[in-house]
Amino acid sequence: MHPDVGKLLHLQELDRSIAELRGEIASLPKQIAEIARTLDSHLKKLEADKGILAANQRDRKALDADVQIHQQKISKLKDQMLDAKTNEQYRAFQKEIDYCEAGIRKSEDRTLELMEEAERLATNVQAAEQSLAEEKRVVEQRKREAAARTDIDKAELSRSNAERAALAATIPAALLSTYTRLHKRMHDGRVVATVSDDTCGACHITIRPQYMADLRLNPEVLACENCRRLLYVEPHPIDVSQQMVD
Repeated sequence: MHPDVGKLLHLQELDRSIAELRGEIASLPKQIAEIARTLDSHLKKLEADKGILAANQRDRKALDADVQIHQQKISKLKDQMLDAKTNEQYRAFQKEIDYCEAGIRKSEDRTLELMEEAERLATNVQAAEQSLAEEKRVVEQRKREAAARTDIDKAELSRSNAERAALAATIPAALLSTYTRLHKRMHDGRVVATVSDDTCGACHITIRPQYMADLRLNPEVLACENCRRLLYVEPHPIDVSQQMVD
């Protein structure tokens, strides 16, 4: 293996780690924001349910007031019936009383419907309040964890950047420039690839015999003729047991 290839491999690993750290640092606020949006939507739903429950209570109070008005009117009509002079007057009073009583029945029926609805709404509101209390606790915990994770990632990113700068300074400028250019092009960030069975480990194209011979000589770092990644040949493992026998 060319002596600079080991440095490039280390540089490539640092770049991968740096990319992951930057990605995590960028993603954590987005994750928290998404959780916060979900919490906010639940809060709005709770406020809407509370508003409906309050409107329900107002409607029931209005119906109770209507019933009282009808009852008071019936009481007056019955007093007036006592002074009725003719059957027609009596029937007119009775008709108004019947109308008021029908209004009372209608209001009472509607009140019962609203009471059933209010019971359901109150149960939902209570459950939502309890759920939101736990959800708020979880969100705050996640925020603290994200802040701590971000601090750790930033410290690690700073260390990795410093290590990368120091390593890059030891690599020949032309080779570093080639690596940098390729790193921007490769979507997977893989610039350096190993050769296995005379095949590029990245694009899996067979390498020409003469080119393989040049790679093994290690006079310079060569690129794959197909994908342009920088190549290196792993040295064959030494059979220590065979050497002992020899």
